[in-house]
Amino acid sequence: MKVILVQPPLEDFYLTKKRTIPYGLASIAACIREKGFNVEILDSLATDKSKTIAYPDEFSFLLPFYGKKDAAAFSLFHEFKHFGYSYEYIGTKIREKQPFIVGISSLFTAYCNEALKTAQTIKKFYPHCKIVLGGHHPTLFPEKVLNCQQIDFVLQGEGETSMGLLCEALKNGSDLKQIPGIAFKQNNSIHISNPSWITDINNLPLPASDLINHDYYQRKNRLSTMIVSSRGCPMQCSYCSVSASSSHAPFRQRKVEDVIREIELQAKIHDIGFIDFEDENLCLNKPWFMALFSQIKKLSANKNVELRAMNGLYPPAIDEDMVSLMKESGFKTLNLSLGSTSEEQLKKFNRPDVRASFEHALFLAKKYKLDCVSYIIAAAPGQSAQSSLEDLLYLAQKRTLAGLSIYYPAPGSLDYQFCEANHLLPDRFSLMRSTALPLNDTTSRIEAVTLLRLSRILNFIKHLIDTKGEIPESKPFCGQKKASSLDRQALSEELLQWFLHDEKIRGVYPDGEIYTHITDSNLIKKFIKRIKTIAIAGIK
Repeated sequence: MKVILVQPPLEDFYLTKKRTIPYGLASIAACIREKGFNVEILDSLATDKSKTIAYPDEFSFLLPFYGKKDAAAFSLFHEFKHFGYSYEYIGTKIREKQPFIVGISSLFTAYCNEALKTAQTIKKFYPHCKIVLGGHHPTLFPEKVLNCQQIDFVLQGEGETSMGLLCEALKNGSDLKQIPGIAFKQNNSIHISNPSWITDINNLPLPASDLINHDYYQRKNRLSTMIVSSRGCPMQCSYCSVSASSSHAPFRQRKVEDVIREIELQAKIHDIGFIDFEDENLCLNKPWFMALFSQIKKLSANKNVELRAMNGLYPPAIDEDMVSLMKESGFKTLNLSLGSTSEEQLKKFNRPDVRASFEHALFLAKKYKLDCVSYIIAAAPGQSAQSSLEDLLYLAQKRTLAGLSIYYPAPGSLDYQFCEANHLLPDRFSLMRSTALPLNDTTSRIEAVTLLRLSRILNFIKHLIDTKGEIPESKPFCGQKKASSLDRQALSEELLQWFLHDEKIRGVYPDGEIYTHITDSNLIKKFIKRIKTIAIAGIK
């Protein structure tokens, strides 16, 4: 009896493939396999196939912001794409393999339409199978998901235990209501259980990493892999859907020896060159952290393995012992979670002011020759564009890249409840993503996209400081219609010079034609005035 777990395709402006490894499906697959079932993962994103598609109707308001191609080094997005295999390919594969049940991952609400369309296509091509959706979105919206007639079941919460039990129940004809976290249609009503959370994650088998298409997930011709060494987060951040203030499960950490065993197992089979720890909070427990990375240091000795924690590290939890060990273990970059520098905004975010510990982390990163990326949030409910500009200018003076993220309402978070109560939510689930500039509140959409562009320009300036030691002098735009050079570096430097002179952000079409982006002139004026009075730091 075959089970297939599907990672659906994704439609957006960009895709970060090293963060799409279907780790959760591999963990669920291992538990299904223990029940004696034949299980496979159909990873629709494990391909370089992508197709430019028209902006969906609900995204049409973004065309003035993103609708023009731009050859500059600090450009934003342009083309809306379907990343991954076509729905028809997925349906054909399922029909060929004839599973009795298909589990579809629906992690993010913004991409729920792709999960639902995947289910609809599979049923069309192979109506004999049962289809179950799991992940964050169906956990929070089981009834809405079950309104799709092609969906037979929803599993809420963590799926390792419940998916295996569902397979057994369907095989044996036993009572479905006994399965934790299940929701399904019954006559004219819907049965919904409470979400299933695994109390002791150390009882789980290691993820079935052999089912992942490792040939696709490579970086610099070596394997990229993902590790999740803990689940949940004990912090109270208002914007987060897995914080202690949400309905998510509590913070749990795996045994060090289990994490090491997982890495060792993969290292025996593959040439691992990059490991991303996708924990929400990797460094909160120092003894555990030191024990884990002391072992990883031994494993990666002389193998040149790069480690990252791309979800971001909490600065107050970082000290010199940890940074020193991170360097020795293979970290080359610290991804630091700052949030904001505004006391008022931090109170809204339910976050402490971490500036002192953040600056200490930057000091340690410099001491141990680690790069830094520092994350701030802009355009949150009640947040002003001026506040976000101050955050950018603060990071301008620090030895770090600026990672500015446009806020999106995450279902299950306190902020989502606030947005819902105050009628701030976009009217489509698909718009609940950063690239859609989802809120038009105290920071307008034109201000949000301007902040994004300014963050890209700032990082380009930092690059110039590192490579040339200075920022080029401003110069007037002579009114030319075509760029004098299409060399990306030279072109971008010239665009920067014009920007510094007349406060306009320009773009260049691939054929060299010059145009002006739509931006907020007030924000740009303030940005340029201030960068002339501060010492901008590079990142090296």
